[in-house]
Amino acid sequence: MGNYCNKPVAHVSPASFVGIGSTKSQNKAKQNSNSSELKADVQTSAPNVDKSISNNLKSFTFNDLKEATKNFRQENLIGEGGFGFVIKGWIDENTYAPTKPGTGIVVAIKKLKPESFQGHKQWLAEVNYLGKLHHENLVKLIGYCSDGKNRLLVYEFMQKGSLENHLFRKGVQPIPWVRRVNIAIDVAKGVAFLHALDANVIYRDLKASNILLDPDFNAKLSDFGLARDGPTGDNTHVSTTVIGTHGYAAPEYVATGHLTPKSDVYSFGVVLLELLTGRRVVEDERIGFSEKTLVDWAWPFLSDTRRILRIMDARLGGQYSKKGAQAVAALTLQCLDIDPKLRPSMVNVVAALEALGSSNSIPRTPKCENHATKHSSHSQKSAGNSNIL
Repeated sequence: MGNYCNKPVAHVSPASFVGIGSTKSQNKAKQNSNSSELKADVQTSAPNVDKSISNNLKSFTFNDLKEATKNFRQENLIGEGGFGFVIKGWIDENTYAPTKPGTGIVVAIKKLKPESFQGHKQWLAEVNYLGKLHHENLVKLIGYCSDGKNRLLVYEFMQKGSLENHLFRKGVQPIPWVRRVNIAIDVAKGVAFLHALDANVIYRDLKASNILLDPDFNAKLSDFGLARDGPTGDNTHVSTTVIGTHGYAAPEYVATGHLTPKSDVYSFGVVLLELLTGRRVVEDERIGFSEKTLVDWAWPFLSDTRRILRIMDARLGGQYSKKGAQAVAALTLQCLDIDPKLRPSMVNVVAALEALGSSNSIPRTPKCENHATKHSSHSQKSAGNSNIL
């Protein structure tokens, strides 16, 4: 395993979409985007929906979706962000015609701001990827609307919302350890599926708010607006405008703009760390966290099996396997390796997690362990400041 540099790495973070099934995102991470570069990227590389759109998708009119949402009634709002908003609607299960609230099936409808060139490009990407890709761990795109300046997407409704809300929102029942491992397996399978495609699709926006949960807490990836085809032939990477979310983006991608499937592996490692600790990737309000990511803070604990239990989510109440937690921490460490070549493939990640998930032994951790260790007591100011692009 390669050595990890404890100096904070640079990350870039444009305004991110809120998860389809989540409530308003509470992530207060610092965000920034290079709009001029992104605009140029949109103008030169936006796909042509008319030529490549899947016949499996329903083409809705704007009036259809106005009726399905009762004119986008505020009380049905699921989430919103710089892109626009997501709202609940009701359609017939067979014909997809709009129905009255409480009848038919519930769907999540994302409406983009007409003036958002960034949102338009991501709308195109979602239609093209989710219109063609089908997997049990990818959210289902039912249809779209391209009516004048109106751009909307219609998805299956994920009743339990986002992983982000279940991990970090106050007043929400904590996710048990076994369920966290199963969620990690689901997410890993979804990403592994993308990487195994001929196009070698790179998700590029793996984070807790983009992981949605169904009524049984099965996890699915949502928001494919930043997805890109991976390198082909002799190419080792694709070069692209650096865009993503602070704390989740792989350091080599942020530094060079070189995107590979191993960039997703790093982001997955961050999600694993959030599942372990119950902490956000960036917590600006905590002393010592202003310029420090969760990875920076947790690294000394991850690399010492004797100390990993000190940063486990206190809300678990000690109800987890000590060996299981150490195994997940070891896998997290591999995924976060500073050298992308030393990170495991997602296929291997799935295998490792499934082996862990098959274990029926979930003993309590020793009561002497301090599960409520505060981050601030272990945070040290880094010699260098993270560089937010």
